[in-house]
Amino acid sequence: MTTTKRSSGGMSEQRRARLRLEISREAARLFWEHGVAATSGDQIAEAVGLSTRTIWRHFRSKESCAEPIVMQGVVTLMTVLRSWPRQSSLEDHLAAELVGLRHGTPPVGLADEMLAMKMIRLADTEPALRTAWLMACDQVERQMCGIIGDRLGRPADDLEVRLHAAATASGVRVLDEHIGAALLAGADLTEFTDVAAVARQYAHAIRTATSGVVGDPVV
Repeated sequence: MTTTKRSSGGMSEQRRARLRLEISREAARLFWEHGVAATSGDQIAEAVGLSTRTIWRHFRSKESCAEPIVMQGVVTLMTVLRSWPRQSSLEDHLAAELVGLRHGTPPVGLADEMLAMKMIRLADTEPALRTAWLMACDQVERQMCGIIGDRLGRPADDLEVRLHAAATASGVRVLDEHIGAALLAGADLTEFTDVAAVARQYAHAIRTATSGVVGDPVV
């Protein structure tokens, strides 16, 4: 018989994560439409249909409500990278997986991806939201330590592995910010609907960040 892990309040971790994400969606919509300063915890609670007290049980501040949706901005890429087979180049793997996700069920829906882009864009002028974005990037760095360590045959805490992971996370952050800003500014979508071209952009960013050490097949 399987058991469901429960948090200290008696709610399952899965249910708690779903509730936090739903609160985050509504908070992000309000932040984008009205600005962070003009959005209160009471307004977020009303939008979700919960009490304000419940909001504060799940988040330490109104700005931290953006964290789950911001994290959604990197979930798809990290899901793809964790499944990167050793015999494939980064370009081939990203292109194949991103095409497959387009015709299947992606780990993150388009609406959440767009909300994440908006929060990342707002983070340029909102220090509290910048914190949420940098926390998401920190998670990318930590996960990349395992991915890169595996490909190089070294421990995840090896200094060189950590340096490559940190550089990769920074490259992905800059590219995510660039793509998000361009899309929200009304750029031509053609460049971003070409899955192979987007795959090449991310692969190039990672190869450049690691001086070419990460990207080739491992034999």
